Amino acid sequence: MRLTAYTDYTLRVLMYLALHPGRCATVAEIATAYGISAAHLNKVVQRLALAGEVETLRGRHGGIRLAKPPEAINLAPVVRRTEPDMDFVPCFAEPSACVLGRCCLLQGALRRAGEAFLEELGRSTLADLIGPGGPTADLFRARPSGPLPRPRRGATEPQASGVAPAPLR
Repeated sequence: MRLTAYTDYTLRVLMYLALHPGRCATVAEIATAYGISAAHLNKVVQRLALAGEVETLRGRHGGIRLAKPPEAINLAPVVRRTEPDMDFVPCFAEPSACVLGRCCLLQGALRRAGEAFLEELGRSTLADLIGPGGPTADLFRARPSGPLPRPRRGATEPQASGVAPAPLR
């Protein structure tokens, strides 16, 4: 399973805004921070505003900010909205596309896996992604303007529970 870049960008925008409470950010600022296209982010921000998760403010001191506290933004509805086609295999949308037809058990297993994925996301909020004073917040506070640094190949992410670090991808 792979989420689209659109979903990734949506979550990144929300995280950035949550890490900068009390002020408006611009699309250009967020695009620069992540090293991604501002044109893509404009579409993301427009849909987040329609969903009521961000507010857009016009004018000299305008920009975007969260419309709700990070604790009130659950990840499952965000991902469901940004990934309307969670069909892992062609037979989800077109059952006749499968030679196995009604006797196929793979389709059921994949549907359950997808629901388990979304159920797990439903246990997390935007606040869980940024953590209180966690490494993500430190990264944005400590860096000069410009894109975030790319991890070195073989580098590891810090783990909070004393468990061995996981390799970055």
